[in-house]
Amino acid sequence: MPQTQPTPQKESQEELLTQQADNYQIMLYNDDYNTFDYVIELLIEICDHTYEQAEQCAVLVHFSGKCPVKEGSYEDLLPRCSKLTQAGLTAEILPR
Repeated sequence: MPQTQPTPQKESQEELLTQQADNYQIMLYNDDYNTFDYVIELLIEICDHTYEQAEQCAVLVHFSGKCPVKEGSYEDLLPRCSKLTQAGLTAEILPR
C-alpha cells in the first residue's frame, strides 16, 4: 500500500495543537521565607533544572520578583507547580 503524505492543512493543524499544548509556563515569585539553596534544590528536583539553571532562576526571582522556571503543556506543568507550592514556594501556571 502506498503511504499518503499529510496534507499541508492537516500538518499545520497538528503543529498548532502542539504549539498550544506547550504554550504554558510556571511563574515563580519571590518571597521572604525561602532560602536560595532551598529554591535551587526544588528547581533541580521538580523542574529538572541543572544547578546553574536553578541558581540563575533563583537570582532572577530575588532581584526581579518573578521568573518563568518551566515551559510546557498544562498537563506536564500542573503536578510540578503543585509540588512547588506544596513545598512552600509561590508559583502559578500562566499562558506564554
